[in-house]
Amino acid sequence: MEPSPQSPSPISELIAVRRQKLQALRDLGVDPYGGFFETSGTVADIREGFAEGRVVTLAGRVTAYRDMGKSRFLDLSDIGGRMQVYLNSKEVDETSLAVAAQVDIGDFVGVEGECFTTRTGEPSVKALSLKMLSKSLRPLPDKWHGVQDAETRYRQRYLDLIANAPSRTIFRQRSAVVREIRRFLDERGFLEVETPMMQSIPGGAAAEPFKTHHNALGMDFFLRIAPELYLKRLLVAGFPKVFELNRSFRNEGISRRHNPEFTMLEAYWAFSDFKQMSVLVEELICHLAVMLGNGDHQVHHRDEEGNVTRTINLSRPWKRASYHELIEEAVPGWFTLDKAGKIQRCAELKLDISHCPEEFEMTQHVFEKLVEEKTIDPCFVTHVPKELVPLARLNDADPSTVDVYELIINGQEISPGYSELNDPDLQRQRLEHQAGEEQQKIDTEFLDALEYGMPPAGGIGIGIDRLVMLLTGAESIRDVILFPHLKNRPRVAGEQDLETKA
Repeated sequence: MEPSPQSPSPISELIAVRRQKLQALRDLGVDPYGGFFETSGTVADIREGFAEGRVVTLAGRVTAYRDMGKSRFLDLSDIGGRMQVYLNSKEVDETSLAVAAQVDIGDFVGVEGECFTTRTGEPSVKALSLKMLSKSLRPLPDKWHGVQDAETRYRQRYLDLIANAPSRTIFRQRSAVVREIRRFLDERGFLEVETPMMQSIPGGAAAEPFKTHHNALGMDFFLRIAPELYLKRLLVAGFPKVFELNRSFRNEGISRRHNPEFTMLEAYWAFSDFKQMSVLVEELICHLAVMLGNGDHQVHHRDEEGNVTRTINLSRPWKRASYHELIEEAVPGWFTLDKAGKIQRCAELKLDISHCPEEFEMTQHVFEKLVEEKTIDPCFVTHVPKELVPLARLNDADPSTVDVYELIINGQEISPGYSELNDPDLQRQRLEHQAGEEQQKIDTEFLDALEYGMPPAGGIGIGIDRLVMLLTGAESIRDVILFPHLKNRPRVAGEQDLETKA
């Protein structure tokens, strides 16, 4: 039977009990939100350095609590591990006993004690004293079921990380990937730099920017959609190898592959080209896959039950094929058709091209639906039409294409790479053509920089969020971003965010 609207919810009752314990601690003269507590290290450090008889101090969240009368067992946890604590009423002071009586799962406590091993072989700490560090007023998710609702996982990520070990693993792996990318590029002579996130003219990609205003300067700025044009200025300055791990922003749709705020790697290498950059990217991603997969080049994507749904083979060498030949494989005779023939063929293939007025846009839509989405193992797609990439160098043998690769893995683009265009006059023409009537959107200061001379160079971009999805088997970009953007959810007075199992 459901409670009436006037009846308190089960969670409200649990919160009321915890508030009574909060007051009981204060009545004892105990601060429920204690200050500094010096530890011997993290829980993982203490487990790693475990030695019988060693006296340690540790702190963590209580994730299990078993009251056996004169004895109590607590599990203290942090993101790196768990340690069992044994508390015997004969071996601790009265204040510690009184505090222990008010402990709930979710509280942060500090313990001083002695390492010992239980009869069952469990490394544990025998408590000599216990201190309350932070009283939890809301019950945590049930540890066996975790946080199952996807929206709750994204909206209240802290609960997801507390309850779901796979989520903790993904974000630790993400951190390792970013750290290793920096080390990999540093070893190869690339210098990490920082460029403006607020730009007077957003450039480096075709996307809708976010707009803001700077009061002191009295001018509008845009959050960057890419750092490319500033990084190329550094090539002009004489920096031979530069990279930036940057936050970029695009005011466009949200999907399982798109978030308005995202992380990207861009790197530029003077006197290089797109072919050399493809080798660099192949080496980097294979290195990261081996690091996370303990030497294995196979990446397994699994369903919620843990069953393998897709295996991606990252073993080298990776396939390289031209844009033209891949489309011909998917739709034989495509390039022999005129515009009317292409429209008819798309209708036969049930492809909606209503948003594609130009022939190259129709061709790109065919590529995305019949090539990109069906490509699972790595493929460098080379020599794409010049209309798609205005910042890349024209191919000498076929000036209708540019010297570019698009790395496709698991049905999505992971990385583009260019032989960069360094002819200032041709660059100006192509940017003007792209801008059309909106010439004010052209970054003329970048064009001025090119006129001082930019060396031939190769450049790459890698979407870090998509890369982590690939390497960890995550199916949504929201699973690899700690705090993804969501539409505001109206709160009802008295509503609790999470229905927690008692």
